[in-house]
Amino acid sequence: MTEDILDQKHEHLRSILNGMERVVVAFSGGVDSSLLLRVAAEAIGPAHVLAVIGDSESLPRKELADAQSLAAEMGVTCRVVESGEMRDPAYRTNPQNRCYFCKRALFTELVRVAREQDFAAVLDGSNADDLGDWRPGLMAAREMGVRSPLQEANLTKAEVRELSRRFGLPTADKPAMACLASRLPYGTPITTEALGRVEAAEAALRELGIGQVRVRLHGDLASIEVLPDDFPRLLAQPGRDQVVAALGALGCRHICLDLQGYRAGSMNPP
Repeated sequence: MTEDILDQKHEHLRSILNGMERVVVAFSGGVDSSLLLRVAAEAIGPAHVLAVIGDSESLPRKELADAQSLAAEMGVTCRVVESGEMRDPAYRTNPQNRCYFCKRALFTELVRVAREQDFAAVLDGSNADDLGDWRPGLMAAREMGVRSPLQEANLTKAEVRELSRRFGLPTADKPAMACLASRLPYGTPITTEALGRVEAAEAALRELGIGQVRVRLHGDLASIEVLPDDFPRLLAQPGRDQVVAALGALGCRHICLDLQGYRAGSMNPP
């Protein structure tokens, strides 16, 4: 990746956004949506951009607070709406296309907000790499007329991070995030209680200074995924005892460290 190519993609992204008068950005505070929000504010002005966060039981409270703070730092109005996916039985049964039902619920709310407040478009932060991954939510976005400017500008995840560094965004090196429901095997019902256990378990590991972490729940078995460099923190004392105590208090009778390490979408279909 050369600077010239990245400059060209940045300008392409700006030109895409310049063609939109007022936009709603589906905002999570993650790497992709943060860059999109920043460039949208730059291209058409923060007064013409509305960041909307879809709140639900699958969004960690810290992520919600961080996203609200970041939007405020950018000078962009931020609104929190209930995404409502937990009201959909098709979502709660946790099928392999779970993300489709989640995104459909979210984008239904965002499209409603856009229409009520006379915004021209709803945007999401999907990047070019997402096209080669298992992303049922992309179908929901297309059905609802949601646009993905980062994809349209052919920006990859690495390029999104590099542009974020140029802008000085605190999310440039933020670990990859995904909704808490992604920690439950497909077919395992999604409940408020299960999502709360996942959030508390991962918070306990982050207290050890581990940034990239997933705790996959298989009944009373917790499978921990971290980067291999972080294995020693979990296997040495006092970290090991802290994790065992914290996850044991959450009902995890068996606690395993996945020797393959963290990998995005490890529960996705082959």
